[in-house]
Amino acid sequence: MAVSFPFISFTVSGVSNRIELTQTATTLIGFHQPIVAIAIIMTIVVLPAVYLIGVLWLQFGLLRDRLLPFSRDIARSLSHLTPWMMADVFIIGALVSLIKIAGLADVELGISFWAFCVFALLLLMTTQSIDADWMWFSLEGEPLAPEGTQTGVPAAGQGLTGCPTCGLINRLSPQGRGYCTRCHEKLHQRLPHSLQRTWALLCASAIMYIPANVYPIMTTTSLGHSTPSTIIGGVVQLIQMGSWPIAAVIFIASVIVPVGKLVALTWLCLVVRRSSVLNAQSRTRLYRLTEFIGRWSMVDVFVVAILVALIRAGSLMSITPGLAALAFGSVVVLTMLAAMTFDPRLIWDTPLPAKKFTTSLSSSP
Repeated sequence: MAVSFPFISFTVSGVSNRIELTQTATTLIGFHQPIVAIAIIMTIVVLPAVYLIGVLWLQFGLLRDRLLPFSRDIARSLSHLTPWMMADVFIIGALVSLIKIAGLADVELGISFWAFCVFALLLLMTTQSIDADWMWFSLEGEPLAPEGTQTGVPAAGQGLTGCPTCGLINRLSPQGRGYCTRCHEKLHQRLPHSLQRTWALLCASAIMYIPANVYPIMTTTSLGHSTPSTIIGGVVQLIQMGSWPIAAVIFIASVIVPVGKLVALTWLCLVVRRSSVLNAQSRTRLYRLTEFIGRWSMVDVFVVAILVALIRAGSLMSITPGLAALAFGSVVVLTMLAAMTFDPRLIWDTPLPAKKFTTSLSSSP
């Protein structure tokens, strides 16, 4: 329903336009923004559809007590797809877009809009309802830990590691590599060149953040007069309109979150070799928070996509995307990749003094 009916329509001075959900991406191709268009259609339509088909495939086999082909590969891919599905973020972008144009034109929400809201909610509930431990136990059982595994002792020193996908403990080769015996995920004692890759991605995202804020993210044409708008300019405009809550959302998503991720990951890369048990826990929590919030920065990109597709009334009123749309989208993707390439296990690698380590073991239950 979300891709089959009208999404939003607007009318101003007798001129109207109506768009479908997929046009928020396809319209950008006409403005020479194919990369942004592909990113939008993948994150709000294609990847969620692939995810749901995969879940249905797995559940159908489990209900029949006879697994369908490729079930293990599909189950492994679900965890990799989850961070890139942004249907819920798109809904926030749609609400921001409606508030931006509410005072300029008459807006009507179509069946597709409400269907997509329900879809985004159900998709979120689906991802939360999947118990990964139960799923992998049902698919491949629960193999025993490798022989000789000692509890209370770091895994790295024993040549062991936990699978990041299914959680199973595996023994690695002498070179510190291997594959999970249950889900076949590639394993490393520590991700190779983790800090170097994270630094490279952080530098690239910091460079892209400059044009993302210097160049206009969109240009509004009204009665033949064009007004470019940067990210900060859009926040100021919302404040002048009296939309303080929406201005706060855009400012947090487009300024605080990207800068916060850059600062947090840079700091973690700098101090990762100087961790202790006392601060390793807080640094791990910071990393998890940084990894979680990264996708919400896409709100501004979605706002641009919706407005560009919807506001097309020639010289009377129209909106075109700016160079900053691609630059800011690149920042979001690069910071998400930087968080994924950073290995949080490095935070715990600094050895404790022998006395403290013995005390911590004796005090543990």
